[in-house]
Amino acid sequence: MPKDSNGKELQSGDTVTVIKDLKVGGTSTTLKRGQVFKNIRVDEYAESTVEVKDGRSTLVLKTEFLKKM
Repeated sequence: MPKDSNGKELQSGDTVTVIKDLKVGGTSTTLKRGQVFKNIRVDEYAESTVEVKDGRSTLVLKTEFLKKM
């Protein structure tokens, strides 16, 4: 199971917040600190990433930059 920056286990459906400004590769978009993502998707085979929905697009974020709410 992937863990957030504080060591809490993340599960599909959890709500997380970004703890650091992150540039999104391939675009000019930046995710700001404090942005909230609901209903994350956890892949059982990926230990350090989760999928989140940002509008119509899906982003894959490293869990070291997320905090469970």
